[in-house]
Amino acid sequence: MHASYFSDPRKTRGRLVAEEESAHRTCFQRDRDRIIHSSAFRRLKHKTQVFVEHEGDYFRTRLTHSIEVAQVARTMSGALGLNEELTEAIALAHDLGHTPFGHTGEDALDALMQPYGGFDHNAQAVKIVTSLERHYAEFDGLNLTWETLEGLAKHNGPVTGELPHALSGYNARHDLELHTHASAEAQVAALSDDVAYNNHDLHDGLRAGLFSQDDICELPIVGDAFAEVDRLYSSLDATRRMHEALRRVFGIMVSDVIATSRENLAKSGATCAQDIRDLGRPVIMFSDDLWRDLKVIRKFLFTRMYRAPSVVEMRVRVTRIVEELFPFFMQNPNALPLQWHVEGASELELARDVADYISGMTDRFAQQEYDRLLG
Repeated sequence: MHASYFSDPRKTRGRLVAEEESAHRTCFQRDRDRIIHSSAFRRLKHKTQVFVEHEGDYFRTRLTHSIEVAQVARTMSGALGLNEELTEAIALAHDLGHTPFGHTGEDALDALMQPYGGFDHNAQAVKIVTSLERHYAEFDGLNLTWETLEGLAKHNGPVTGELPHALSGYNARHDLELHTHASAEAQVAALSDDVAYNNHDLHDGLRAGLFSQDDICELPIVGDAFAEVDRLYSSLDATRRMHEALRRVFGIMVSDVIATSRENLAKSGATCAQDIRDLGRPVIMFSDDLWRDLKVIRKFLFTRMYRAPSVVEMRVRVTRIVEELFPFFMQNPNALPLQWHVEGASELELARDVADYISGMTDRFAQQEYDRLLG
């Protein structure tokens, strides 16, 4: 049963280019399906989460991460009486703008783009789905609904100050009301991202041997989960023990968000989706106690995983790839594929085209282009 403040597809603010509605799918289902069929979504298969894509078949990629986020988001959205299709669409698209090599690639590209307005993966996701995907006869992009685009643009809350170029151009044509919080569905998608990576980074770090099960048993939430598994199953092998414990950690996070958010929503007095936007504060949240515990876990992961020597060594290597590809294409625009090379483009226009091209690369394609062009 839907809550009064769910995003009703019958009341959508529509698409930039008007289209006849589907006889079989709601507008938000169509958004989700267009995202899944997009080229950018398929490329997430070969984009890094933490470990470079080819380092091991078991590690998460941006694609598997996005699917996990969408699964969590649907569960929480359904439990809160929200629109699961809209939540899922935003969750599946939230990482479309990521560069190759994860946040390391983004940091490198943002630094290179500082003279030209910088680079932001959230804004880039909006640019991809409103411009860079070019498959449809009547429009560039995917022509998604206002509600899905709003959720992508406000992935981390209201967008204030000077807007990234990748976002400002579209927002001028189709006002996404960037000064407000997003719908409850978008907030669920954003917090589902936190739930997913807090859990799977522990899993991937264990599998990579960056820390041990004994190490993470010292952490809040995690230690209690392992203790419960050991009490119930005294002779599990290490792999099953890890899985059983971490699925409990996962469940604790999801249940906490649902309970806390249900209380926030009840207190909000919201009677429609717009009321959620107008509250001036988020409603989908972890409890204060769990948030404190998660900060301890995040600090551990930062030290033992994101700054582990082997990961730092990889960061240095892949940063060099981005740092050398960008100036190469700036100096040799004819080396860009035809669809990316615009004759007579200004330096600013060329830089943005180069950033779009590099950010769309998969890990392996970026490595191949680096080897081919720069040896």
